[in-house]
Amino acid sequence: MTGLAAYGGLFLSALVAATVLPAQSEFLLAALLRSGDWSTSGLLVSASVGNVLGSVINYGLGRGAEAFRDRRWFPASAAALARAQRWYGRYGHWSLLLSWMPIIGDPITVAAGLLREPIWRFLLLVTIAKVGRYLVLMIAVLGIN
Repeated sequence: MTGLAAYGGLFLSALVAATVLPAQSEFLLAALLRSGDWSTSGLLVSASVGNVLGSVINYGLGRGAEAFRDRRWFPASAAALARAQRWYGRYGHWSLLLSWMPIIGDPITVAAGLLREPIWRFLLLVTIAKVGRYLVLMIAVLGIN
């Protein structure tokens, strides 16, 4: 496998995993880490940038949701958006620190766009959450003390 395939594949996997589409990037990251063939910092950057960019896509969906939320093809159900809006309304921008979590993380990032969270704060909090999650995963896989 070439570097482009490894880092690019991880980037794409992380990007898709952060959108409302069902996907996982953790298994690929763990496999690449265990192989020992790739730079851990390169893997961290590839996964983190992809995952944050995927959340930015969700944010954009939220920003445009008012115009399209009732369309059949819209990727988030009305019920999921309503739950995310309630959660976001209750906990505010700090809920973006949970954007790394399965099931609830993606709708929270959509709700942030829907509720017009400033992009700078969105990027800051989502980046902290996503990088932190991948760092914890890397420590668990590599057994770093």
